[in-house]
Amino acid sequence: MLDFDTAQDRLIQAAVRPTRSERIPVAQALGRVVATNILATIAIPPADNSAMDGYAIRLADFESGKGLPIQQRCYAGDVPEALKTGHAIRLFTGSLMPAGADTVVMQENCTEDNDVVFIQSTPTLHDHVRVKGEDMSQGKTIILKGKPLNSGHIAMLASQGVTEVDVYPMPKIGILTTGDELAQPGQPLKEGQIYNSNAPMLSAMVQQLNAHVHLSLHAKDTLEDIQQALTTLCQECDLVLTVGGVSVGDKDLVKPAIEALGGEMNLWKVRMKPGKPVALAHIGDTPVVGLPGNPVSSFAVFSLMVSPMIRVLQGRRHAMPRVFYGTLECSQTFKGSREEFIRVQARADANGSVALTPHEQQGSAIISSLAWATGLARIPANTEIKNGDVVAYYDLRHWAH
Repeated sequence: MLDFDTAQDRLIQAAVRPTRSERIPVAQALGRVVATNILATIAIPPADNSAMDGYAIRLADFESGKGLPIQQRCYAGDVPEALKTGHAIRLFTGSLMPAGADTVVMQENCTEDNDVVFIQSTPTLHDHVRVKGEDMSQGKTIILKGKPLNSGHIAMLASQGVTEVDVYPMPKIGILTTGDELAQPGQPLKEGQIYNSNAPMLSAMVQQLNAHVHLSLHAKDTLEDIQQALTTLCQECDLVLTVGGVSVGDKDLVKPAIEALGGEMNLWKVRMKPGKPVALAHIGDTPVVGLPGNPVSSFAVFSLMVSPMIRVLQGRRHAMPRVFYGTLECSQTFKGSREEFIRVQARADANGSVALTPHEQQGSAIISSLAWATGLARIPANTEIKNGDVVAYYDLRHWAH
C-alpha cells in the first residue's frame, strides 16, 4: 500500500492542465477559470469623485465660522464647473470633483443658509475624495490566469466594461458505478438491494467544483459490461471515476477490466481509512480513478485526492487547498496502522481556536455523517491521538469546492 501523501501526489500528477481556451459572456462566467491574465483597460474610479454627500471646497478657503457661497449643485453624472476661490460646490456621492477643489466636507458637518454653507468642524485635506485609479489603475493586472471567477471578479470585469472573457473549458467527468446489488433511486428495492447513492453524491461533488458530469453509467457485475462502459467513458471524458469493484472480491472486476483494455495500473491501495481500495490507471490518455464502494470512503477519497485532480484539469493556479489545524474534543482515543480521516464538526472556541468534534459513528457506511461533518480530521498512522491533541483539519468548504 502507498502512503496517503504519495498517492495524493500521484493522482495530481496524472491530471493534465488544459492548453486551449474558450470565450464566453461574463454573465455566464461565474466559477469558470480565467485562461489569461486580465488587465485594467480603464482606471477605476475613472476620475476623482466624492465619497460622500457634502460640499467640495479648497481647504485653503476654510475659515472657522465663515460661510462659503454655494457656486453650483452637482449630481453624480453631471460635469461640475471649476471651483471659484472662496466658494463651495454641493456634491453627492459619486459626483465628479470640480477642478480646483481638494476636499469634501460631508453634509452632516455643515449647515446651509440662503445658499451659503457653514462648516461646523475643521476638515482635513483630501477628506472624502476618491482618487482616480485608487481601486484599479489602467494597465494593472486585476485577475490572474488560473483564478476561478467569483461574484467579486464579475463586478471587476463589469466595471471595466468587459462583456466576454477567455476561460478554460470545463473538464468532462465520467462516472461509472458497478454492483448488481444497486438499484436506482425511484425504483422499487428488491430483496438484497440498496439504492445507488454514490452516483448522485459524486455528481453533486463534481458540480460543486464547477466541473461537468458528462456521462454517468452503471454496469452489471460482468467483465464485458464494465469494459464496454469504460470504453465509452474514456472516449468521451477527461477523467473517469469508477465506484466499487477495485478490491479483491470475486466480483471486483474493475481492475481486470482496466487491464483487459490495456490500461496501466499506476496505483492500487492506499494506506488510509476510510478509502484503502483506491486505484489509478490510464486507458489511452484518460486517467481512471477507482474509488471504494462505501459512500463515506468514496466521499473521502474524492474530497482529498480527486478534487485536486479536477482543479488541475480546470487550469486553476492552486490544486491543493489549505490544510488547517484544530484541537480534538472527544472522549475516545484514536490509533491505527493507517492514516485515518475522521468526520468532524469544527467550531471556534472562546479563544478563537478551532475545536473539532468527531461524529459518534465513524463507520464507512454512515452516510448521515457526511451531511453532518464540516470537514475531515487527519489522524496519523501508528500514533495515539486523544482529547486535546492538535491535528490537521481538511475543511470541506475548501476541499469539496
